[in-house]
Amino acid sequence: MADALSWQGYEREDVPNLFVLPEITVRELAKSIRDRIGIKGLRVVGNPDLRVTKVALVPGAAGAQRHLQFLRRNDVEVLVIGEVPEWETIEYVSDAAAEGHRKALILMGHIPSEQAGMATCAQWLKTFISGVPVTFVPTAEPFSLP
Repeated sequence: MADALSWQGYEREDVPNLFVLPEITVRELAKSIRDRIGIKGLRVVGNPDLRVTKVALVPGAAGAQRHLQFLRRNDVEVLVIGEVPEWETIEYVSDAAAEGHRKALILMGHIPSEQAGMATCAQWLKTFISGVPVTFVPTAEPFSLP
């Protein structure tokens, strides 16, 4: 996913999920993610004009506890995830932003957040599996624009 987002070279060596990006607003970051991944339904929680550099990327549905581990860190301003039940991470970030904390959330959707990783996985599997064909089959995003 970092490659698909063009975040190579921005990852922190000590924590692979953390990135230090050039300063950008949450709105601009969300648009960049949407355009690079081709997401139709992307959501943002928090102040879209918040200027950030410290980003955590947690694709898929890692769960609220994993998300909160990152959100409680001072070196995470925006968390980019696949999905979570509405009443968990989303409410935490909404409350934190309302209290004036520098926190935001970008929800890519489960499928778009994992698609690039699965394409890379298929390429990797081809390097040592030869007895059966290995093919990446893209999954259509279930959401569409009105």
